[in-house]
Amino acid sequence: MPRPHAHGHTGAPAFVPARPLTRYLVVRQEDVWFIKFDGEEYGPYKSEREAMLFAIDAAHKLGEQGEETEVLLMDENCEPQSQWVYGHDAYPPSL
Repeated sequence: MPRPHAHGHTGAPAFVPARPLTRYLVVRQEDVWFIKFDGEEYGPYKSEREAMLFAIDAAHKLGEQGEETEVLLMDENCEPQSQWVYGHDAYPPSL
């Protein structure tokens, strides 16, 4: 029996969409810090550094399970700024 012929393009797509990042957002509320993740709020933490370390540790653990993770810090203008990305930044961080 003859082999069927494929018509049209059968190769891999030229663009493969990246997986969405799982983001941890570190925010200040009054005099304490919180981590916002997946619709939940964790904390309070005494300092920005403490909240960042906890967020980066959680993001790193999720990254080891194959997730693309990032930790963001909310600045004074309420704009999230990337602080740490799994696979790009050192772990443990030197904060």
